Amino acid sequence: MPRQSISLTDPNAQWLRQKVETEGEYRSNSEAVNDLIRKAREIEALRAHLLQAEQSCHTSMSAEAILEEIKAEARRNGEL
Repeated sequence: MPRQSISLTDPNAQWLRQKVETEGEYRSNSEAVNDLIRKAREIEALRAHLLQAEQSCHTSMSAEAILEEIKAEARRNGEL
C-alpha cells in the first residue's frame, strides 16, 4: 500500500484526533482518511449516476437502488 504524507489545517487535525483518540471511531488516522476518501468516492459516483439519469430524463431506479449498484461495483473493483 502506498504511503502518503499530508498536511492538515488545525481544525481538520483536531477533528481527526477527536475521531481517532477521543471517540475511538477509527483505530488510526490512516483508517479515518481512507474511510473519508471512500465515502467521497461513493458520493461522487452517485452524483454522476444521478446527473446522467437526470440528463437522459428517465430512470426507473431509486436513489437507494443506484447507491447499492455503485457500492456493489466498488466492491467488485476492490474499492470497498
